[in-house]
Amino acid sequence: MIIIFATGNEGKMREIRAILADVEADILSMKEAGLRLDIEEDGESFAENALIKAKAVADALAAEGRFHDCAVLADDSGLEIDRLNGEPGIRSARYLGEETPFSVKSRDILKRMEGVPDEERTARFVCAISAVFPDGAHVTTRGTIEGRIGHAPAGDNGFGYDPIFYLPEYGRTAAELTDEEKNRISHRSRALALMKEELIKRGF
Repeated sequence: MIIIFATGNEGKMREIRAILADVEADILSMKEAGLRLDIEEDGESFAENALIKAKAVADALAAEGRFHDCAVLADDSGLEIDRLNGEPGIRSARYLGEETPFSVKSRDILKRMEGVPDEERTARFVCAISAVFPDGAHVTTRGTIEGRIGHAPAGDNGFGYDPIFYLPEYGRTAAELTDEEKNRISHRSRALALMKEELIKRGF
């Protein structure tokens, strides 16, 4: 059995493999599966975008006759900041342009949040994961983690907006957590834990 995850992000793949380590399947990235797709994520929610990506990869595999012993998973995740009306939200990766480094995106967010007191800096990471199976069935799970926007970036054990996402109960940002801590509590780990139950039901 094979699970193909619709991403080329190595940091994300490390996290996925660690969390799904006890699933009886080989876990490949889209790149490792030999697919090069430019998928337009035009959904209006994390769940819609995740399903769009999963279906696009499943369709590409089916066209090559390779979609018979595998499942395709895809995620869409992002940062929702209450003070900014949920921004950057589903545009988290595209905020200020897809090629703009996250360090620049984060600095812009910190500037927009200047002077905002801690109690009004509430935010959350959201992750939706969709799986598409050869019989045409699909399922989507969702995980979140609550925190707030810090006042300056901190930590280098993470990617994306991790350095500015502060977790009060840990007294650290997401980028200051160990891999083990992050894999226990992250939005992706929570969505993956629910997805793992679905995969096991289907024999993975």
